[in-house]
Amino acid sequence: MVEIRHRRIFIDAVVLQPGGGDPLAIVERAIRVMLRRAQRNGMYAIRAIMLDTDKLGLAPERDARIDPLARRYDLHLIWQEPCHEGLLLRHFDGCADLRPSSTERALHELARRWPDYRKGIPAVRLAERFDEAAVLRAALGNEALTCFLAEIGFAEDGSGRRRPFSR
Repeated sequence: MVEIRHRRIFIDAVVLQPGGGDPLAIVERAIRVMLRRAQRNGMYAIRAIMLDTDKLGLAPERDARIDPLARRYDLHLIWQEPCHEGLLLRHFDGCADLRPSSTERALHELARRWPDYRKGIPAVRLAERFDEAAVLRAALGNEALTCFLAEIGFAEDGSGRRRPFSR
């Protein structure tokens, strides 16, 4: 949606496989991929990774290494509560404030609103399902996501001015 809107940036979205699991391992893998791709294409202007909160706390000593590592590589951490499906749920009208307590609950709530949703759905299908207003709605209450969207110019009205976010 950003590329279509203003064409000032290119988003190099990489789905890390395997997904899920230990957040520190995911951050380490993301950094390796980012550095390898940057060698080939040049350093990224903005670096971000989306992580699920449902695995936080399982290994506190590993969790404590995430923020310093992200700061070292100027990597924005965007935490999805409790998982990606929880974030997708907040794209729906009237769901901006929903915060399911577990991944299972998030999947259940999302299935109620999107019965044919399947994990790993391509970004193109997401863009067909959700418009810009839905993306901005999902970002409400997630400061890191809100900041990332502002940095990439997603919340601009086309003239360079920021649009207000609304529920």
